[in-house]
Amino acid sequence: MADFRALPDLAVRSLGGSVVWANDEAFAERQHLILAAAPRFDPAQFGPRGKIYDGWETRRRREPGHDAAIVRLGVPGVVRGVVIDTRWFTGNYPPEASVEAATLAGHPSVDELLARAEWATLVPRSAIAGDCENAFAVSSGERWTHVRLSIYPDGGVARFRVHGEPKPDPALLDTGVDLAALENGGRVVDCSNMFYSTPNNLLAPGIPNSMADGWETARRRDDGNDWVVVQLGLSGVPHLAELDTSYFLHNAPGWASLRGCELPHGRPLAEAQWHDLLPRTRLQPDTRHRFPLLATSAVTHVRLDIYPDGGLARLRLRGAPLARC
Repeated sequence: MADFRALPDLAVRSLGGSVVWANDEAFAERQHLILAAAPRFDPAQFGPRGKIYDGWETRRRREPGHDAAIVRLGVPGVVRGVVIDTRWFTGNYPPEASVEAATLAGHPSVDELLARAEWATLVPRSAIAGDCENAFAVSSGERWTHVRLSIYPDGGVARFRVHGEPKPDPALLDTGVDLAALENGGRVVDCSNMFYSTPNNLLAPGIPNSMADGWETARRRDDGNDWVVVQLGLSGVPHLAELDTSYFLHNAPGWASLRGCELPHGRPLAEAQWHDLLPRTRLQPDTRHRFPLLATSAVTHVRLDIYPDGGLARLRLRGAPLARC
């Protein structure tokens, strides 16, 4: 392809990308880097931290070193080019930047990522200009899951685009129908807590647009945990679960588990005999987790437990439908 910018942006927020770490975001938050919309600027807009920029901006460094941010790609893939967009940053853009990439399996924490990632150079330290889109073609043919943008020494970047060819893990591809979806007849039949928002949001179609699109519980002050029970729209054998914590950056659950049961129509939940579909498993903030499930038989209901509390954007249960519940 003549212009790599015609390829998908693997890092964009709407695809599930997230800026999982930055060493500094004193003036403007790192998550702005991967917003789909073009950056905007209002010369009169100021906030508690100073001039408001639609981008990522670090403080002025008074010591040696440089600043960096790490993006987890929404879909892993082969990177063919990057764009370091400094639009509206005129007197505060970084004069140089570099880009590296790494591949880690699963859903590593930030600490694991920083400790284990082996970074390969995609774009060496290069001069960039302010208030423009700085485009760099990439020759690497490897599959990457994370990309690190480094700026020298500090400053602001409006958007960071990572264009390439998506290469998802075949073992985590969606299989079958979403048995729990509202549009397929799924519904929430019991819930421990819905202080901030309804658990029906978990089963809504489409991707979440903000934290308000999910289910969030109050902060627990006891030794228990929160949970929700879903009656599937279609009974079946679920093979893959998606637990999406998108936008829940500081209030995602620490762990989650899934259990299922086959409950004859009209029988009360008290008679349910639950069995494990996903044992208690660690979750990461702002992440679309996908997990293979242990199910070997059909279920009509699924119980999601989160530990101890917090927010979840979506619950998907992909599998082979047998009958309407």
